[in-house]
Amino acid sequence: MDKGFQEYVIKVGRVAKVVKGGRRFRFNALVVVGDGNGQVGIALGKSKEVSEAIKKAVEKAKKEMFRVPITEDGSIPHIIQTKQGSGIVLLKPAKPGTGIIAGNTARSILEACGIKNIVTKSIGSNNPFNLSNAIIKALKLLRSKEEILKGRGLAQ
Repeated sequence: MDKGFQEYVIKVGRVAKVVKGGRRFRFNALVVVGDGNGQVGIALGKSKEVSEAIKKAVEKAKKEMFRVPITEDGSIPHIIQTKQGSGIVLLKPAKPGTGIIAGNTARSILEACGIKNIVTKSIGSNNPFNLSNAIIKALKLLRSKEEILKGRGLAQ
């Protein structure tokens, strides 16, 4: 593991293929990797062994990392809601001292990202694959105050 990266295994799934001699099992692992300072990546790894699936997912997640704007008080700049599949996720900024109010999937992604104060709500599906993709989509759509002002042509 590289210095400064936090790894969280969100879900390990077992997939069975029925063949003539019985069942063949394979595993998939959904893993989130973050530096705790605004960078986060998520990936799915597949293999015949759990440890190999996790290792593959970690390597892929490190390649897919992106930056998330975080305010000085450790929250997000604005409210955002996104949908992935049938899973809808609502992310709201919170006051300092609130902490991360979220389910297991959202908590692990937000902790890896370095967000300290946030309120989340999962609406609809509780499938961790769809929820994690919806959270990542929401984090990618976040824009800081400076970016918004720059886009409007208002320099501060």
